[in-house]
Amino acid sequence: MRLAKELKIFLFLLLLLSLGMHFGAWMDHPLEHFRHLSQSSLGVWHPLFLTLILYVIILFLRGIVQLFRR
Repeated sequence: MRLAKELKIFLFLLLLLSLGMHFGAWMDHPLEHFRHLSQSSLGVWHPLFLTLILYVIILFLRGIVQLFRR
């Protein structure tokens, strides 16, 4: 149950970041934009890495908040 919640948060962040950073490309030509992902200067896996970094930061902040609530 907890894993499903965390996966939803991760996927939401992935969607939010990809649309936020490349909104025009996703709206104008989404399939072409997805196909050119392998030619990115940051690498093919950069959306997952950037999302993971933000997810870990948010997870850390959530842990601190929970610590102070107790």
